[in-house]
Amino acid sequence: MDRIKLGLAGIGKIARDQHVPALAASDDFELVATASRHGRVEGVTGYVSIAEMIHACPQVEAVSLCTPPEGRFEQAMTAIRAGKHVMLEKPPAATVSEAEALAAAARASGVTLFATWHSREAAEVDAARTWLADRRIDAVRIRWMENIRQWHPGQDWILAAGGFGVFDPGINALSIATRILPQPLVVLHATMDVPANRACPLAAAITFRSGEAAVDACFDFLQTGGQTWDIEVDTDAGMLRLTHGGSRLELPGEPLVSGSNDEYPRLYRRFAELVRSGESDVDLRPIKLVADAFLVAERRVTEPFEF
Repeated sequence: MDRIKLGLAGIGKIARDQHVPALAASDDFELVATASRHGRVEGVTGYVSIAEMIHACPQVEAVSLCTPPEGRFEQAMTAIRAGKHVMLEKPPAATVSEAEALAAAARASGVTLFATWHSREAAEVDAARTWLADRRIDAVRIRWMENIRQWHPGQDWILAAGGFGVFDPGINALSIATRILPQPLVVLHATMDVPANRACPLAAAITFRSGEAAVDACFDFLQTGGQTWDIEVDTDAGMLRLTHGGSRLELPGEPLVSGSNDEYPRLYRRFAELVRSGESDVDLRPIKLVADAFLVAERRVTEPFEF
């Protein structure tokens, strides 16, 4: 089967760390062009915009967007209107309405749209979902705490309006929670700590309900030392612990299970399946929860933050 010719847009840290290696190992895709104002991939023809890439390289069949969410809507629309299949790095857009409009445009154009949630592809997420499926959920604790200076050095956009702040990593936790919990999550209350010189929070706490279960989530962008990406679920059969971003699973009375990081290769395999079957996958539950949290949150102004 011929490989799908792909253009990669936004050659920054996530593209270099994850997308480029996954594409280099892919049997489904051939990286034939990039679009980025600053970055390039060695051996691949680069353009400064998606429009220029599509015009100069019409053989591109699909576009994978790794740009920040602010401004991604027009980039994705450009590709969709040109009849290209589109894969979106998380979060899929700056707002829910943008993401919904992209989904509608993809349907109208007859192309695939894939709104990805890479943390759902962590090694033990599906096993956790299966174990929880027929159990009573009593309580859930989400702790997603990492160091912004380590993972987003100098990336001011992430704390600007539309950048999501601590919800850039926090939405990963919500993507897993919406995948593994049998009942929907509903936002009840939230607090957000926003530096005086920034638009988006560096820390947040949210209270949810999932069925009858209380769900407590804490997100922190200033954790130094060890990083914490954990979800604990109390059930009628004991406690499930999904840690290390979903790659390690502890179940009552069973040995710890740990899998390798294969998130982005799995995403690209899924994208290829969707393209070849003529389907789309646009699950907006995680970004809707973030939007709900912003709507109800108590905003607390904290000390200015500098990288």
